[in-house]
Amino acid sequence: MTSRPLIGITTQTLEAIPGELPRCWVMSQRYVDVLTSVGALPWVIPLTRDMTTLREIYDRLDGVFLPGGVDMEPESYREARLPVCGATDADRDRVEIALVRWAMAERKPLLAVCRGVQVLNVAAGGSLYQDLQHWTGDPIKHDYWPSDGHHRDDLVHEIRVEEGTQLAAIMGAGTSIVNSMHHQGIKALASALVPNAYAPDGLIEGVEGRDDGYLLGVQWHPEELVESDRAARRLFESFIEAAAAHEPEVAAR
Repeated sequence: MTSRPLIGITTQTLEAIPGELPRCWVMSQRYVDVLTSVGALPWVIPLTRDMTTLREIYDRLDGVFLPGGVDMEPESYREARLPVCGATDADRDRVEIALVRWAMAERKPLLAVCRGVQVLNVAAGGSLYQDLQHWTGDPIKHDYWPSDGHHRDDLVHEIRVEEGTQLAAIMGAGTSIVNSMHHQGIKALASALVPNAYAPDGLIEGVEGRDDGYLLGVQWHPEELVESDRAARRLFESFIEAAAAHEPEVAAR
């Protein structure tokens, strides 16, 4: 019997429904299904306020996966909240920022998608555009929401994967078309990260770490494309391969 790498998947708060439900922690089954399909043993992470418990969960993981979701609280990147900022989840911000910082310190494999790449950038010291329509310049459309009649796997704009990056080694360099469901994006890039993909308007669409560890984030939703796009599936496979090969490192907490 082979051992499958244990992958932590963060959750999001579902606020209480008076008289029916207390606050809940939820996350799309899609992430669990895709990670399971490439060999992971998924572990859904609660947004506990007990940091000792969170650290013990983290220590048992072979890799961390950050999924999509609501906006980040601007306070987390030292900016005042603007009216264009949407719903946030302070508990999720706190848990995910801690997980990213621990993983970066110990070179534990981490893969982030959509909101996840934004969390990765903020945790490493970067900032975000609270709404891309307020970006000076000429932004293309990035917010193709299913609520507006789009499908989650609609291929809607190009990206360019940079030569010589880890992402290029996994998915191939050059241009491709991706799905896009976000209104925020990377503003100031954290110094510990390098861009590995761009949209036609210049927005950073992917980042990775500066060393040879597995630290990757993309702004689109590859989990929706794994059945139709070999490169998207390869991204998840490479993450699980890195997690399976990871050997824990001791770092100061």
